Amino acid sequence: MSTLGSTTAATASHGSECGTPSIDRLQQWIASGEGATEPATGSILVPRNRHDHTAKIKFLADDWAVMVVWLGNKFEAQADLSKSHGFWMTYRATNDLHVQLRPASHWSGGDKWVTKIPSTQGKLVRKFFSFNPDKWTTLPELGKPAYPLAEALDDARGLVFVGKTKNDLEFQGLKIDGYRPPCVY
Repeated sequence: MSTLGSTTAATASHGSECGTPSIDRLQQWIASGEGATEPATGSILVPRNRHDHTAKIKFLADDWAVMVVWLGNKFEAQADLSKSHGFWMTYRATNDLHVQLRPASHWSGGDKWVTKIPSTQGKLVRKFFSFNPDKWTTLPELGKPAYPLAEALDDARGLVFVGKTKNDLEFQGLKIDGYRPPCVY
């Protein structure tokens, strides 16, 4: 994990690639309404400066909360990430959380493949998260998926960030190896 200085952080994302607010061409960063969050629902994208945006959300309780990123910028879209090595994320988090890789074929429910997103103690960091199967697991409390990780990579619809503790989150970059999201809006 590397801490970013202000010069590096300023170039972490380029929201101007799409006609509407985005982070690395990802336009749908959504408070899902599941769990106590601020904001409770809707887009969590806010201006960072004249050209870029950041995504900010707070998980307000020590209970499950959910935040969604649609990979194809609309719910019906999906992405084939089967040849991707993983993703780079520039973020800050005051507590640990997990990200679920949710496929279109098995969107609903908590029984998904997850990887841990470690706390940064509120510092902005850039970290790589591998799609190697040994880096992904399940959360017993949410259940085990009935499909392999490879299937989730084949028809990935979204990355769903879940946590069970209070957390102050900010995302400034999310680049998926070998995948360029389409600008939809």
